[in-house]
Amino acid sequence: MFKKLVAVSFTFVLVTSIAGAADTTQTRANISAAEIVNKNIEARGGLQAWRSVQTMSMEGKLGVGGNQRAPVPEPLPGKKMSVIPTDQRPKDEVQLPFTMELQRPRKERFELLFNGKKALQVFDGVNGWKLRPYLNRLEVEPYTPDELKIASTQAELDGYLVDYASKGSRVELDGMEKVEDHDTYKLRLTMKDGHAIHVWIDAQTFLEAKVEGQPRRLDGVEHPVEVYYRDYRTVRGLRIPFVLETSVLPVAKAARLPGVMSGPVPSEKIVIDKVEVNPKLDASLFEKPRI
Repeated sequence: MFKKLVAVSFTFVLVTSIAGAADTTQTRANISAAEIVNKNIEARGGLQAWRSVQTMSMEGKLGVGGNQRAPVPEPLPGKKMSVIPTDQRPKDEVQLPFTMELQRPRKERFELLFNGKKALQVFDGVNGWKLRPYLNRLEVEPYTPDELKIASTQAELDGYLVDYASKGSRVELDGMEKVEDHDTYKLRLTMKDGHAIHVWIDAQTFLEAKVEGQPRRLDGVEHPVEVYYRDYRTVRGLRIPFVLETSVLPVAKAARLPGVMSGPVPSEKIVIDKVEVNPKLDASLFEKPRI
């Protein structure tokens, strides 16, 4: 599924003794990575249900902060978009409407309305194009080599874990961690190209709680990114997160350059208003845009 999508707070019952907590953690840790993945897929609607999904469309709003916030809003986790200059960004957060269409294999179209102008990102599975009127760039431009690399290695619309072995990936369990006071299994997913990310699976619901996102370059330094998945809803039998919150983490002191940001960056939230499963999509949506 797209990497990642009213926030829901999953509250665990507090244990009454340290021994009880230790016993629960030990029992949960005995589960294998493959079993965790199987339970995750089942919790999300089931393997066959996800295999039957060939297209998906979404509508929602992207929260873009004011001048006090980090200058790089990503449309969706892992979907790279260029900087909106600080002097063009409003002081207060605004909600920008967007639509996104996905189709196997790895085709996507993302439209964002900004100041009455439509920004576009289109990837046909091999080539990508972008239109950035908010930068006064009114011509369709090809993806850069780095953008192509990112787009070509992103998860299919069913996510990283569905049929991961057939996709050439392997999964390992790196132990358990707390995510917002929830017990989670920390999975290490290594793709066939050797690139690895972590995925945190809620130990109670077996839904994704957090995913390691594409690092962002701010002030000349790469910053780690985490994407939180919230407000799961059922759409045609599939469990889909309707809120995605991206957090850019400060870099360690030893890694900073003079003048590099060290404090926290306010998070950016994507709220999904509508999801359609297997809509009929015209092939032209994934071709080079004509303006």
